[in-house]
Amino acid sequence: MSESSYRGFEQGPIRPPSEARSLLIRVTRNCPWNRCTFCPVYKGQKYSKRPLDHVLRDIDSVFRYVEKLKTIEHLLSVPRQELLTRLSVPADELDVFASTCNFALSGMRSVFLQDANSLIIKPEELIRIVSHLRSRFPEVKRITSYARAGTVAKIDDEELKALFASGLNRIHIGMESGSDKVLKQVSKGCTKAALIEAGRRVRASGMELSYYYMPGLGGKELSSEHARESADVLNLVQPDFIRIRSLALPPGAQLTKQCMCGDFEKPGELDTCRELREFFLHLNDIPSIIRSDHILNLLIEIDGSLATERQHFIEVTNRFLELSSYDQMVFIVGRRTDRIYSLADLASPAIYRDCETACGRLGVTPENVDRITARIASRYI
Repeated sequence: MSESSYRGFEQGPIRPPSEARSLLIRVTRNCPWNRCTFCPVYKGQKYSKRPLDHVLRDIDSVFRYVEKLKTIEHLLSVPRQELLTRLSVPADELDVFASTCNFALSGMRSVFLQDANSLIIKPEELIRIVSHLRSRFPEVKRITSYARAGTVAKIDDEELKALFASGLNRIHIGMESGSDKVLKQVSKGCTKAALIEAGRRVRASGMELSYYYMPGLGGKELSSEHARESADVLNLVQPDFIRIRSLALPPGAQLTKQCMCGDFEKPGELDTCRELREFFLHLNDIPSIIRSDHILNLLIEIDGSLATERQHFIEVTNRFLELSSYDQMVFIVGRRTDRIYSLADLASPAIYRDCETACGRLGVTPENVDRITARIASRYI
C-alpha cells in the first residue's frame, strides 16, 4: 500500500479498561482470528495490517499536536472548543486532536497498540513502532498490546526479549478459560497447554502479563471444570495481573444465538458467584494481582493481591451467597443499574431504598432477576 493511500489517523473500537487514559495507536485492523463465539466485535470485518509508514505517521501527528499543546498556558482550564480554534485544527484531524488531548491531559504515561493482536506483525516492524513511540514520547512509562497465545508461540524467545528491550512492557492475553473443553466449545483457537507456554514465555521475556478469566463461559454444564482448570493455568503461569470479565451475551455474538436456541445455558448471578468462589478456592497464594475492572463484574470489591487477599475474596463470595434471595435481588439490580458499589452499601438505607425502587420500576423479582438484568448487562459490551 502506498503512502498516498494513507487515510489519516485511525483508532480501533476497543481497548482494555485499564488503558482508558492511554494513547491508542492502531497497528492492525480488526482480529486475525475472529471466531470466538462470545465476542461480537469485528464480526463481518476483514483483518488487515496497517503499513508501517502509516503507523509512524499517526505517531508523528500526535507528536505534532503535543508540541502545540505545550505552548498553551493553563492547558487544563482551556475549553476544548477554544483549543480547536486557537490551534486551527482542520476537520480531518479532529480524531487525532481528541486523542492527543486525552493523552496529554492524562500525563502521557501509557500507550496501547490496537487492534486485537498487534504481535502478529513482524517483530522488527513492531520494534520500529515501539522505538518511535519512545523517541517521540520519552515520558511514556508503559506500552501495551493484546496478543493471542498462538501468536506468542511463533515468536522466539530472543525476539520477545528484543520487543521488551525496545519498550513493549505489558501484554494482555485473553485466556478466558483454562479448560480445553470450554476453549473448544467457544472456538477460542488455543489449548490449555498453549496458554501455559505462552504465559511463561512472556513472563520470561521481562514483560508484564495480564490474563483474562471469564466467569460463566463454561455454561452451567462446565462451570466447575471451567473454574478449576482456569485456576490451574494461572497457578502455573503466575501472571502479573488476572483480570475478571464476567460473561455477558450481547446481540450479534454466536454464543447469544446458541443460548436462545437452547444449546448453551448461561449461569445466573448466583451460579456465577459459586463458580467464582470455586475459582479462588483452587488458586494458590500466587503473586498475582486480581483486577475486577469491568462493569460486567458483580462483586467489584474482589480486587487486590492474591498473595494476601485470596481468603478475603472467598469471604466476599460467601457473604453474597448467604444473603436472602430478596437482598441478593436488590444488590444485583443495584450493581447492574450503577446504584451500588459493594456489599457494604446494602447497609445504607438510602441506597437500599433506591435499589428497591429500581426493582419495582423494572418489575424485578428474585425469580426473574437474572433474565432482566442480563438484558442490562448486554449493553455494556
